Amino acid sequence: MKHAHSFHIPVMGIGFTIDTPLKVAQYGMDSVVSLVDDILLEKLRKMYSKKFEIPYREITEKMDDFRARRITAYLNLISDLVDKKFEDLKNVAQEKSDELKAYIDMLPDGATIKGEFLKLVENDNSISEIKQWVSKHLTKGHIDVNIMTKVDKDNYRKDEKLSVEYNDAHAALRGFANSKLNSSVVLSAGMNPRLYAYMAKFEGFFPDVKGAFQKRIILKVSDYRSALIQGKFLAKKGLWVSEYRIESGLNCGGHAFATDGYLLGPVLAEFKENREALRTAIEKVLKAELESQGRVVPQEPLKIQVSAQGGVGTQEEHEFLIEEYQLDSVGWGTPFLLVPEATTVDEDTLQKLVEAKEDDLYLSDISPLGVPFNNLRDNTKDIEKEVLIEKGRPGSSCPKKFVALNKDFKEKGMCTASREYQYLKIKELEEKELPESEYEKAFNKITEKSCTCVGLGTSALLKYNMDTKVEGKGVSICPGPNMAYYSKIMTLKDITDHIYGRANMLSRTDRPNLFVKELYIYLDFLKNKFEELRVDMGKKEEKYLLTFTDNLRSGIRYYQNLFKEVRTSFEDIRSTVLNELEASEKVLDGLNSEIQGRIAVS
Repeated sequence: MKHAHSFHIPVMGIGFTIDTPLKVAQYGMDSVVSLVDDILLEKLRKMYSKKFEIPYREITEKMDDFRARRITAYLNLISDLVDKKFEDLKNVAQEKSDELKAYIDMLPDGATIKGEFLKLVENDNSISEIKQWVSKHLTKGHIDVNIMTKVDKDNYRKDEKLSVEYNDAHAALRGFANSKLNSSVVLSAGMNPRLYAYMAKFEGFFPDVKGAFQKRIILKVSDYRSALIQGKFLAKKGLWVSEYRIESGLNCGGHAFATDGYLLGPVLAEFKENREALRTAIEKVLKAELESQGRVVPQEPLKIQVSAQGGVGTQEEHEFLIEEYQLDSVGWGTPFLLVPEATTVDEDTLQKLVEAKEDDLYLSDISPLGVPFNNLRDNTKDIEKEVLIEKGRPGSSCPKKFVALNKDFKEKGMCTASREYQYLKIKELEEKELPESEYEKAFNKITEKSCTCVGLGTSALLKYNMDTKVEGKGVSICPGPNMAYYSKIMTLKDITDHIYGRANMLSRTDRPNLFVKELYIYLDFLKNKFEELRVDMGKKEEKYLLTFTDNLRSGIRYYQNLFKEVRTSFEDIRSTVLNELEASEKVLDGLNSEIQGRIAVS
């Protein structure tokens, strides 16, 4: 698993990184494609087939297993196109080939191959020698895919429910497994036991005698315990997790999983301390299972990688995470939304991101999945939603139904952002005859859900001037809080220079350290959660709030010790950070007193 760069580009939304590998993989950069929307993937396959003059045969919904087949076909096309671009890059006509120069220039300055290449050119080596060296040493970026495990809707043919392998996540997994990619599937949004068991049906996920895999598993987690539980569960199926990708619970883009107040630093420290214990414990389970299945048991110790993402914004933070926690890679998501050479964002939305301030980026309840969702205020999908509410017709027409998972009203399931669901829910609400203020609060809770499964993909359609008659033109976008500190459109070289400390793309000097920013967000979350639970607080809610508070306090103390001890990093902001931590501790003490007081009178 060679990596040319020390960063990766995580999945963003449904459409924002849908073709990112085609833009960056030839430069050795790893990125992740969402597999939620097979309809969008098929449209892009048609577009790229036409652009590159490749024969195209439509995979229609009338065909058997169309979702998996569409995903396989799209991934194979992207794989072929990336291979072609990478081979073209390596086919050096002269030492100053623009694409090759761009590849080398964007590498970190300390990279061995960067130094070696510059020596080759300085020594006036022949074109054939340079070609030979390039072919041996340059690596393309990985084309990884993402499956949100809980987005696993049942599917029907007419009124007959199909077997579980035709569920959305199962079909997406099969689409990836059947593709020619030698890469990873990033599993996110928690555990899906049926899906994990289904993975064991595909040979590519099993190791050879040397411990190599054709298809690898990356598990996105927000705490160590979850990694251990899920890693062992998969190992009992004979499946190995090649990478644990730790994401900040709240200082991230997209859906936010707050955990119980575990902050990123302490979580990374726990992984660092227990990394080998995690590896050996899970390897023991895996090898026993492989043996019992009569499969090949690797003779060498299996490897795991550990990466992190969420809120990183400077070269200093990037290097600190890698060195302090011995990480293999750091994810940079949100800033890449301002890089048209890497991501797919329509012009209007791009401008909204450029202009976004801190108050424009907020944790919302708009997601139909019922999980907090990082949102951009006044995005066009939310404006579209408000217009429908004002017209007295709240809810989406729900053309794609990828998150039609609620079964309150019918077995086939409905999306909570759909017009059908909201009509029935409002009708149910009206029958309760609540006081006006309570009714309005409940009404807003129903209608705030937005059609994200369409909105998060529409940007790609607009960017490529494709038909949006079914989807409409409304765009949802889910940047993390970090977006407030970037205010200009960047080139791919700009952002890589920023990551590696060769340039500064930040538009503000008052950006908090990533650990402090995450702490602020967690304190706001705790405050809002307490207000939400204040009126009706049972023993379960009391325990949750107290555990959350204890974990935050433990995290603050960890950071206080960390910033007092660290001597090589953050020297210029050490006193500021320690003051901010002290102030945050006082805020937490105040919140804790309020919570304890409320518990005492309950």
